Amino acid sequence: MSKILLNKLVRLDFLIRIKGTGTPRQLANKLEVAERTLYDYIGIMKDFGAPIKYSKQRQSYYYDDEGEFKIAFQRKMNIG
Repeated sequence: MSKILLNKLVRLDFLIRIKGTGTPRQLANKLEVAERTLYDYIGIMKDFGAPIKYSKQRQSYYYDDEGEFKIAFQRKMNIG
């Protein structure tokens, strides 16, 4: 995965958590990607278990369960 893709997924996660995505077209514009690419990103996140849903009423994506999408390297703590 490229650094650009990871950054887009982090931004997408943030917008989903705050329920501030807007419509798919608006969200694609916020991420500066094509709508088709947006759906690919959402598919990737869903493949990793993100419970993403879309509310027509709110016109926003949201997580069906509370949580966040984490992409990071964590160092083990050395005790000694």
